[in-house]
This record gives sequence, C-alpha cells and structure tokens, in this order.
Amino acid sequence: MTLPLIILAIPNSAKTVIMIVLMILVFYFFLIRPQSQQRKKEQEYRDSLKKGDRVMTLGGIHGTIHNTMPGFVELEVAPGVRMKVGKSNITPIPTPKEKK
Repeated sequence: MTLPLIILAIPNSAKTVIMIVLMILVFYFFLIRPQSQQRKKEQEYRDSLKKGDRVMTLGGIHGTIHNTMPGFVELEVAPGVRMKVGKSNITPIPTPKEKK
C-alpha cells in the first residue's frame, strides 16, 4: 500500500487523535522545551553570582554585587548606596551587538 491509501484506511477518530498528539508535540518542542531550557540557564546564572559581578535588575538599575545571601543580593548602585534585591530580579548586563 502507498502512503495515501494507508491514510485513507485510518478511521476519522484515529486521525483526530493523531492530529491532537502531533499538535501537543509541536507545542512541546517549539514552546515549552525552549522556555524550560532558558529558565534553567537563567537559574544557573543566578546561582553563580558572586561579589564584584556587574549586574542589572529587571527594572534597569545597574550595580555591582556587594554581598550575596540565600535568595537575595546586596547591590552597590553608587558609592556608599546599597540596595537589597531578590536574585530572581537580577539579569546579566546586555552586551552591545557588534556591527558587521
């Protein structure tokens, strides 16, 4: 049998189930999996933060890590000005893209 004849031989309900399974696989590989990999990469970055690292908060405040605590970091945003920020609000400073 050729492929089109095999497809015609499958009942309509089975075709529907196959399409739903294929849609779930597409959602997993194009949406869920990349997002979980990105979240894991961000968590590894936050776990590796140490004193002296230059970082940026999600609000756009730039600073240098002065102290680390479980779940928090103390940023020095200006000489003598420190603020306590949750590690989940820390992101790396974006690097400027090189011009081609």
